[in-house]
Amino acid sequence: MTFVHPQLFWAMVIPLAIFALLLSTNKDSLSRIFDDKVLQRLSAGDNSVPKLLRNILFFTAIALMIVAMARPVVEKGDTTVEVKGISLLTALDISGSMRSRDLYPNRLEFAKKKLIALFGALPSDEVSVVAFAHSSFVLAPFSSDKETLTHIVKGVDDKRINFGSTDFDALAGLATKVLEEKKPKIMVVVSDGGDKKALEDFAETLKSSGIVLYVILVGTKEGAPVLDANGKPIESKDGTIAISQMNTDLGEIALTTGGAFVEASNGKEDITQLASIIHNNHKSSQQGEVNIKDRVEYFYYPLALALFLLLLALSSLPRRRG
Repeated sequence: MTFVHPQLFWAMVIPLAIFALLLSTNKDSLSRIFDDKVLQRLSAGDNSVPKLLRNILFFTAIALMIVAMARPVVEKGDTTVEVKGISLLTALDISGSMRSRDLYPNRLEFAKKKLIALFGALPSDEVSVVAFAHSSFVLAPFSSDKETLTHIVKGVDDKRINFGSTDFDALAGLATKVLEEKKPKIMVVVSDGGDKKALEDFAETLKSSGIVLYVILVGTKEGAPVLDANGKPIESKDGTIAISQMNTDLGEIALTTGGAFVEASNGKEDITQLASIIHNNHKSSQQGEVNIKDRVEYFYYPLALALFLLLLALSSLPRRRG
């Protein structure tokens, strides 16, 4: 048997010695006032445990608690555990139309919540995050640390929004590089869609690179005004207010690559459904191995005994008589 934290024994030597000294030298209030012979007569009929035994119970209970804190274990050697999952690239649209407020509070914030929900639905999978508008850039490399990925996505605000035209070709080029050594090659795009003509080359690049596309479409078919940084509607060249609508053409491209798409809703069913489709379409591959120590814990035995002795010691304290 060994201890996980043996240093606790050395750290607690002085406090334990001080505690033992206090127990051995401490006298109750009556002992300080009366002589021992007088105290014996006054204590006639007291059924409490003798003070020495009670102190021994206290000391032993504390010592056993220290043993429990040191975590006694029986080592059974190291065990290698295979970590399996899939790797996928996620892309967040930060183009100007993502400021539209047909979803609360706007499309960008709604899209971020959906992307974070996707992280939760892929607990053992490796995920990378990129953002795209007129250009594309990596926000986070491949990682299984969903907490860190969530923090990064939450940090994307509307200050990053760019009103240049959305360049899906640039996104396809970046995706090809990021997924070059991955198999299968999977990309999940969270966007309100794009113009069909602008998506033609995007679709061809994905097919030639063997990338399977999945899409989470945000926005409404009715659409909403495109807003500037001050929240004011942007006017088109003809003087009318520019309206942005969700375009399902991007979802249709996903189907042609062997992927799927969902229209984002307020519930969690859409993300759960998409994650299930991704896992069903792609087999998990081994991403690495983790060595863990196989051990049997025994801390609860000294802890249980310590609590029992402490209960005995406390219940045996002398009671004052009225």
